[in-house]
Amino acid sequence: MGFLDKTKEAMDSSSILEKGKGLSDKVKDKVSAFDSDTLIADAVMKAIEKQEKVNCILQEREVNYRIDGIELSAGIPPTITFTVGRVGETLGLEEK
Repeated sequence: MGFLDKTKEAMDSSSILEKGKGLSDKVKDKVSAFDSDTLIADAVMKAIEKQEKVNCILQEREVNYRIDGIELSAGIPPTITFTVGRVGETLGLEEK
């Protein structure tokens, strides 16, 4: 392996390490951003909006099920999980 080949290989390795460091920094920034109280509050409000819209559609279609719970997870990526229950069998849900 000649001098130019070794130089190119070293530059490629350096480039890979820099890309890895850049990705690591992005992940860290995303996790830090999700710690923001405002961001979490926004996510909760959007999830509640979605729950209310879906529940209205289910009620209009005379379906006996509603979204009765929301779980917000601050993982990578952040996730929102909805739980579904039968009307009358879950706490706080009654047919209107």
